[in-house]
Parts: sequence; C-alpha cells; structure tokens
Amino acid sequence: MITVKCKINVNLKKPTQKKTTEPSDEPPVKRRGKVPRISRLMALAIRMDEMLRCGEAQDTIELAELGKVSQPRLTQILNLSLLAPEIQEALLYLPREMTGRSKIHERNLRPITSQLCWERQQKMWSELIRSVGTLENDA
Repeated sequence: MITVKCKINVNLKKPTQKKTTEPSDEPPVKRRGKVPRISRLMALAIRMDEMLRCGEAQDTIELAELGKVSQPRLTQILNLSLLAPEIQEALLYLPREMTGRSKIHERNLRPITSQLCWERQQKMWSELIRSVGTLENDA
C-alpha cells in the first residue's frame, strides 16, 4: 500500500465580482415586493393556452406532466384563460405585494370562470374586488 501526501488549497469563498467604474446607462432596479401568485398563475394560463393552440403541447396531459401538476390543477389554471380580457389584464397588473399574501386567490375566481358571459364575469369581478378591497386602494 502506498500513501501519497499533498497539500491542496481549497477556497470555499464565492469569487467577488469586479466593480466597474463605468457608469451604467440603465437605472438601478429596485425590488418593490413580490408579484402576486394569481398574476403569475394568469401568465402561466396564457402561456399554456398558447402552447396548446400552436401545437407545442399535444394535450393537457402533456402540459400537466410538463408542469409537474395534476390534471385537475392544470384545468383550474387553464380556466383562468376563460376570463374576460379586462379581468385577465387586471390580474396581470395587480400591485406587487410588500408583505403578507394577496387577497385574490384562484379559488375565488372559479365561480367567475364558470360564467360564459363576460358581462356577468365583470359584475362578479367587481363584487370580488369590492369584497377584498385590493385594487381600489392600490390602483
């Protein structure tokens, strides 16, 4: 049996980034809270709907596997794309959350997505917004 001894220097510190002295043309990005979960789900629903329409995914089974969610959950998310365009836009542009959780959840939107008439959806959306008081104070 042969024993070999040697010294190895291991630097476990992360390499420091060199600071550039050149001024950047872009203003520094300020974090202003998190994008609400329902906004992210709305964007996901739009993207998945587009994937189905253009043939990137064959069916909802494939999308569910791709997203690592169950088929019923995928259906709940995809149903957000059935909302009136004005509601979809409002969901996408909800104010960022500074603390706590959003007052609007996908579960609250399920009865609205079941309505085919966009006018009824708008009425239900207005009632939801009034009940949670989210957009009136922040928008």
